[in-house]
Amino acid sequence: MNKTGILEKRIQEAIGATFNSGLRDNPVVYWFVIALFIIGCCITGYLAVRFILIRLIHSALKRTRNKWDDVLIQKKVFVPVALLVPTMIFNYLGKSIPGFPTQLLHLVYPFTVFVIALFIDRALSAALAIYDMSAMSHRWPLKGYVQILKLFLYLSVGIIIVCYLIGQSPWALLSGLGAMTALLLLIFKDTILSFVAGIQIVANDLIRVGDWIEAPQFSADGDVIEIALYTVKVQNWDKTITVIPTYKLISNSFKNWRGMKLAGARRIKRAILIDQRSVRFLEENDIERLKRIQILRHYIEMKEKELQEYNRANNIDDSVKVNGRRMTNLGTFRAYLTEYLKNHPKLRKDLTFMVRQLSPTPDGLPLEIYAFSRDTNWVNYEGIQADIFDHVLACIPEFDLRIYQRPSGSDLEQLQIH
Repeated sequence: MNKTGILEKRIQEAIGATFNSGLRDNPVVYWFVIALFIIGCCITGYLAVRFILIRLIHSALKRTRNKWDDVLIQKKVFVPVALLVPTMIFNYLGKSIPGFPTQLLHLVYPFTVFVIALFIDRALSAALAIYDMSAMSHRWPLKGYVQILKLFLYLSVGIIIVCYLIGQSPWALLSGLGAMTALLLLIFKDTILSFVAGIQIVANDLIRVGDWIEAPQFSADGDVIEIALYTVKVQNWDKTITVIPTYKLISNSFKNWRGMKLAGARRIKRAILIDQRSVRFLEENDIERLKRIQILRHYIEMKEKELQEYNRANNIDDSVKVNGRRMTNLGTFRAYLTEYLKNHPKLRKDLTFMVRQLSPTPDGLPLEIYAFSRDTNWVNYEGIQADIFDHVLACIPEFDLRIYQRPSGSDLEQLQIH
């Protein structure tokens, strides 16, 4: 017998001698003292490991410059290890005390398996948190897959514990589950659908953490803050949180604004309504006055030359205004806005931009600006757009045009006075 075996035998003899003394005559007191002794040893062992050894490990990890070991502390990965110490003490003392109920020792194995599963659970959470620190996590979110692993982990632990307690092989229990396949599919329907949806999201790169998405059917309009197995969390612009089932997000349509951010351009598409009664041909004095606008001078000179050549080639009688071709205040205003947008420093010149007329409406003639700003930030974008239309509204009177606006109470009062 080696030295370890001799030491264990002497410890067992000492324990037996202690509890085989006069306490044997009173079984109730005997087992009460044994219970207190075992509980005290287990608690002492747990506290020693939990608040001494593990704290020493945490202190050592905090001294390093790495960030990933701080995650191990935050997720309390090593804490479940402390639960193994009272388990080993309980198992050792139970085998050392004569007459100790063996049924209680049968609980050691299931508890040990559960503690190991708890350790793996926290290790997976820590690994996920470390992965989320990388830029790749936005492109390939793994939280859903980690949740699947945890689900299978605890299912496996549950099967192992049940099989151990009933004395059956895990394979015998699993073989009996074949008849329950339909029931299991029904129970885990959402899990299966969410798992498949998660694969589609990652494989097709549909959404990432940080994407701005719109899903009106779920009242979601904001940034994706989490992609999990069962749900996708969206923080709306009013700071509320919308939780969307993962599989329902895939089965319904949604808009992802990531393309806008990747392109580095955000579309401006807004129209003003022109009073159609203010549209007219330009007179000579109007043309001379508008030539003083620097960015419009070249256009007017080129347009005058083009129209004169056309009218001369076709023998147009210019004594009647509708004969031939003439410049209009609205057409000249469109040309001015086009040149203005070309010279705007905060608009993309390599993307589509234009000033166009839309179909006339009872409320006026829509004149739309279609362009792309360089800045995709919401606040900056709105500022750029507002500056453009401030300028548009301010310069419209220079072209003798009017904006259509529905009459208000004060307008009607003025009409009655006149």
